Parts: sequence; C-alpha cells; structure tokens
Amino acid sequence: MSRHPLRIGLSARIFHPQPGAVGLQSKSLQYLEQSVAHWVMSRDVMVLMIPAVSGDGIVHRSSIRLSDYPKYLDGLVLQGGADICPQSYGEQTLQPAWAGDRLRDAYEMELLHEFMEAGRPVLGICRGAQLINVALGGTLYQDIASQYQAPDIHVHENYDRNVHAVAWEAGSSLARLYPDNSGGSVISIHHQAIKALGKGLRVEARSVKDDLIEAVRLDSKSYVLGLQWHPEFHPPGSADLLNCNPILDEFLAAARGRRW
Repeated sequence: MSRHPLRIGLSARIFHPQPGAVGLQSKSLQYLEQSVAHWVMSRDVMVLMIPAVSGDGIVHRSSIRLSDYPKYLDGLVLQGGADICPQSYGEQTLQPAWAGDRLRDAYEMELLHEFMEAGRPVLGICRGAQLINVALGGTLYQDIASQYQAPDIHVHENYDRNVHAVAWEAGSSLARLYPDNSGGSVISIHHQAIKALGKGLRVEARSVKDDLIEAVRLDSKSYVLGLQWHPEFHPPGSADLLNCNPILDEFLAAARGRRW
C-alpha cells in the first residue's frame, strides 16, 4: 500500500485593505509567494496554505481552529513578508515604515506554538526566522542599517539578486549537515534581523562580513529551524549559491518521523 505524500502547511501572507480602495484591494487577501511553495513541492510534497481569521471580513462561525491543523499536517513553513511589529517584542516603533503587521504576528505565533506543542517540525524563512525568535521571547534590530555597527548589505533594490556569504557556527547542526563547506552564499532580502536570542534558541550561522545572526535552531527534540535567507530563490544547480536542498530534506525527514 503506497503512502500518502507529506502534507506541509504554509503560513499566509496578508494584504490588508487599502484606505479608499475598491474591488479586491478593499478586502483582506491571504496569499503565498509561489517560489517557496514550489521549493517545498520539489520533493513531491503537498503544500496547503493555512488561512488566518482577520477581523474585517464576514465571519462564518466554525469549530475549526488553528490548533486543528497540526493533527492533519506533517509540518509548517513560515514564509517571508512584512516586518515583525516592534510591539510584538515589547518595543515602540521607531519609524512608521517599520510598524510591520501585528495581526499577522499574532496569527503566526499561535500557529507556531500549536505546531510546536504537537511536536510537528517548523521551518521559518526570513520573517519566519524572526517570528520564531520573537515568539520565544527574543528581540530584533528594527533596522540593520541604522542600529547595527558596520553592517553588510542585507537588502538592496536588486531584491532577489542580492547575495552575501554566511558561515556555520562551530559545532552547529548546519555545520554537520554540510561537512564539506564552512558556509556559502545566500540570497538576502531583509532590513530587520535577530538581536537578542529567544529562549532555547542557538545560533547556527552568521553573516561573514558583519557577524549578524543568519540562522537559529531550537535546542530541543522538536525540529524548529529559522533561516534569515531565502532558499526558495536559489536556482536549482547554481554553482554560485548555497545548495539548500539538504536543509529541505532534513526538515521533511523530521516531518516523516513525526507522522501519526
């Protein structure tokens, strides 16, 4: 009897209604960036986006809660997108442009904790790594360029063509996963980053030029890994960028190991 493919949940990005807009832009939209779904699906995995419940639409009552999803899904990917709201880690927003999305923060923190409670593996990408850190009590630099001493370029108008090098922490799981490499070049699109580590997290990788944290892992039996870079934007077979398939395979192996 053949096994069903893995089912991986993907958190939703949220587009909030714009003042004075009509049509779709007057509604809350929940969506995904197709590259991250395609990256996970490259291993013959089913990807299902998990919707949030926002307050501006018509609410049809249901007994289904976010806590129900880990019962039917094998793992969770927290995708990138809007900034984390500084209020989510106990700070005031220093610039209006850095206000982030507190509604999405609350939705994804609940989702993260439900999957962790159920023992399902979680992989956070960019914002997802920051969300993991904040959900576990950590803080962020609201803006690397103005708050971090001598920073490298982590976000650029070139968007998904901005590249910098990362190095594995000695003794880290990533160092063991890549025994022939001390690190690699990655796609970087973020102006915020991890500052104080959340409870139970350990650093897995840092930016080579400025030592900024680039990957974290929960020091626990539960699989929780956060990558500050965007593995979904690394072209398959690229000789210039880190091959992130070992990370994806490790995450999916953890998901298979937690099947009911």
